Amino acid sequence: MEAPDSRSGGLLGWLRTPRADAQPGLWRFGYRPRPEDAPDRVPDRALLTGAGGALAAALLVWSLWANDLVPHKNILLELVTPSDWWGLGAHPPQAALTARTLYDSLFATLVLYYCGRIGNWKEVAQRYIVSRPQPSRALRAAVIGALIAWLVVWREVLPYEGLAVNLLPSNWFYGATTEDVVQRIRVLNTVLTLLVLWPFAVLGGWRSLLGGRRRTEPADAPARESETATPADWPELRSHGQHAVADRLAEEAGAGRMNDVDYARIRRAWASVTADPARLDAFTSSVLREGALACAHPSGQRDLPGRAAVHDLLVSQVRVGRYADDERNPAARRGVGAAVDPGTLGTSLLAVGPSGSGKTERLVRPVTESLALQALAGEAALVVVSSAGTPLGADHAYDVVVRPGDQESVYDLDLYGGTDDPDEAAAQLAEALVGDLGEVDLRRAGAVLAQLLGPFRAARSRFPSVAELRGLLDGAPALLDGLRAELDPGTYPALHRELDARARQAGIPGDPGIVLADRIACLDRPAFAGFFDTSPAARPFTLRSLDHPLRVRVDLPDRAHPEAARLLTRLLLVQFTAAMTARRDRSLFACLVVDDATQAVTAGSVRALRGLRQNNAGVVLNLRALADVPEPLRQPLLASVGCHAAFSGVTTWEGALFAQVWGTEWVETTEVAKHTVFADRPLTRMIHAVRKLGTGKAVTTDAVTVRKVERERWSASELAHGVPPGHAVLSLTSVRGEHAPPLLVDLRG
Repeated sequence: MEAPDSRSGGLLGWLRTPRADAQPGLWRFGYRPRPEDAPDRVPDRALLTGAGGALAAALLVWSLWANDLVPHKNILLELVTPSDWWGLGAHPPQAALTARTLYDSLFATLVLYYCGRIGNWKEVAQRYIVSRPQPSRALRAAVIGALIAWLVVWREVLPYEGLAVNLLPSNWFYGATTEDVVQRIRVLNTVLTLLVLWPFAVLGGWRSLLGGRRRTEPADAPARESETATPADWPELRSHGQHAVADRLAEEAGAGRMNDVDYARIRRAWASVTADPARLDAFTSSVLREGALACAHPSGQRDLPGRAAVHDLLVSQVRVGRYADDERNPAARRGVGAAVDPGTLGTSLLAVGPSGSGKTERLVRPVTESLALQALAGEAALVVVSSAGTPLGADHAYDVVVRPGDQESVYDLDLYGGTDDPDEAAAQLAEALVGDLGEVDLRRAGAVLAQLLGPFRAARSRFPSVAELRGLLDGAPALLDGLRAELDPGTYPALHRELDARARQAGIPGDPGIVLADRIACLDRPAFAGFFDTSPAARPFTLRSLDHPLRVRVDLPDRAHPEAARLLTRLLLVQFTAAMTARRDRSLFACLVVDDATQAVTAGSVRALRGLRQNNAGVVLNLRALADVPEPLRQPLLASVGCHAAFSGVTTWEGALFAQVWGTEWVETTEVAKHTVFADRPLTRMIHAVRKLGTGKAVTTDAVTVRKVERERWSASELAHGVPPGHAVLSLTSVRGEHAPPLLVDLRG
């Protein structure tokens, strides 16, 4: 997908397109609210069947009338006209012919009116012509009007042309030459055709379409207001007196030198100026000097190398599909685009589905691409954690690419999350190392790491490397004695007590250090030599740098070192939640996207997810199955995230967990009970016997019961067997507390 191109008018049209306020999950670009189906709304099939039946009945009645198959059809006409008109046989006077034609026309009008009422032709026109957008509305009205004009005027199916001929002066057609008669008939037919087409022109809105004016219904009022002050005119700048800056930007957009990322980036920069007026001079000078290139991203990029989804940076949305035309979706949502934005991702998103269901291609990739574009606009920071080779964008689409285990990787990863506090580093590292093991006490594991990290940092002004930490956890006497020697007992008595306690506990049954050493050993491999460097010369990437609009991708060696990849995934998740809590500038939306969260969820990370929304941050977790999460954490995880996506192929027990989270709703059900009719009279019994002999069923009556019951929004069986391939059931919650019910989304739309 390409960005709006201002050279073809795309950018200006994109800016002028209205974006209605809508519920979470609705694609707002050009969205027009659709009315809910009324309870008594006639289904389309029944409506068309009734209209067609009424039309057939009208044609049948008129055929009988026109062929004189209706007995005594002229009795009313003869009652109100002179009797001598009808006694002349085959040569009645001209007045009699006119009266008969008028009589036939009146009867045809009554038949059409009556059949139109019973066939609900007005509703057909409203539903299939008037409610359609232009130019489809005008085209449909033109086709139907032309067909009716051809049948009535040129084929003379109805007597209206004969009525017009009889009402005109007789000398127009009698006594004139043949050429004059033909010419006058053509003129008459043309006038009648225009008269027949006139109501269809009104019905199809031809005048507004040909005149280039918008419809004048109240629903179009926002569109008319948007024409007076569009975002392309930069009204927010003009309201603060910056007319020169607004004119320069409008000129850039009109000349084709600005794209949607430029617009969003400069608008973001202006928002920072309104928050801090001291930046005004720098902003105005940059825009006047560089135009659309002003306030550029540090990478210098103005767009991604390619787009795989449809984006609307004006409201930070990405379209992920469309709501399916399914009876389980509300009528107002069917066929409408489905989208996500930071307002919903701020409550975190959990996607569950087997391999091949489309989680990465149809959900994770569009979300990642949208956040990368927002990062270029200075509105977001993105960290993507995926297996090496996952198609989530080229390397030059990111600012930082970390490849642990690849010796050609330019960037490294900070094992301790960029903190200088040994206790904080120990708690995060303990959560990553043994957080998925329920039999290990996290507090004891954190205490063991703190007993080693504190003295080591005090002695050497840095944290230990992976090999050094493994040796300390193994209780190597030489390393512990070396630390004691480097620390003055008088200056650091508390640290000496920590080392003594660690020496006493090392190797005893139940020592968490044994498990910690075993887990950290998966990173102490030759493939990771040179990684996780803690020397002063190292410059590893840390998640505490997400105060800037960075695009980061971490490629994990999932195939060669699966245990190390899972450990690093847990570590990044723990460090992200800790960094988002500690950051001061929360103006940027920060998001961590984990393409494979297998065994990455811990009790601490589940608790931390609940606090991300207030820190303008969110997490997207992708799971093949809920079985990849420890059983005690499955329900808390579903409750901690505000957005859920159940893809095609989930199991029934997974569907039961989703159904429990989504709750129930009140619905109206209709129950029909059949009761056998017992007749008392002999004639009725005989009729019932004959009917039973012919149908094979006893005569029954229906007892209809309508009541409201409470049932699950989506049952476990429906989620397991009722979600088609390429679809997902998506429920969203915004950071403001707005909820969108679980709806079926076609991710291929």
